Amino acid sequence: MSQQLLLGIAEQLKLPLLQIARQAELASLQGKADLHQLTTTAESALHLIDSYVLGVRLANHQEQALVLEPVSISQILYDTGHELDALAKFYGVQLELSLGGKFGPVLAHREGLQAALTSLGAALIEALPTTQNPQLTLRLATHRCRYGIVAGLYADTEQLTAKALRDGRKLQGRSRQPLVGLSPSAGAGVFVADALLSAMHLRLKTSRHHRLYGLGTVLTPNSQLALV
Repeated sequence: MSQQLLLGIAEQLKLPLLQIARQAELASLQGKADLHQLTTTAESALHLIDSYVLGVRLANHQEQALVLEPVSISQILYDTGHELDALAKFYGVQLELSLGGKFGPVLAHREGLQAALTSLGAALIEALPTTQNPQLTLRLATHRCRYGIVAGLYADTEQLTAKALRDGRKLQGRSRQPLVGLSPSAGAGVFVADALLSAMHLRLKTSRHHRLYGLGTVLTPNSQLALV
């Protein structure tokens, strides 16, 4: 994990913490509290920190952190959607789950993979309302490609390009808005996901699926444990 990523997280955490402060101030003035909004905002910030900490553990190759197991990518996407549900409602984004078939298990670090997808999803949920796209839908999808099984998050926005991701990696830590045209924030969730996947010897890539643009990773099926 780089210092640039830590700086990006610090920049990104300013927004949810500012939202918490303003919501608490407004609730105090009105004599009431919107605890649901406060909880959602705080949990989003805490998840980003937890994912960063997990990424550090994985990058340091601690033995327990690197234990791999056969996992169902469909189940991980389902659990990821559950984790993102409150944040999606907060931003007015609709979540969809699209499973492209029955796939056998893949060998992965379950906690790390789910943390990466959840961090990525949170970043895209926060970014979608700024794209001026009337259809605020984020699709969690899995499908087969020539290299393995793709797990990704997709939306109807052309800003999710390989160039945007490549430029974002270069600008990370040097710009307050490294994901130009996609996210007005630091986009730390994308880079945390990038670092988590890299620590697991995976790669965050841009992807296309059913005419949607997205970000995801390619997983190798565990043929020895494939379901019949």
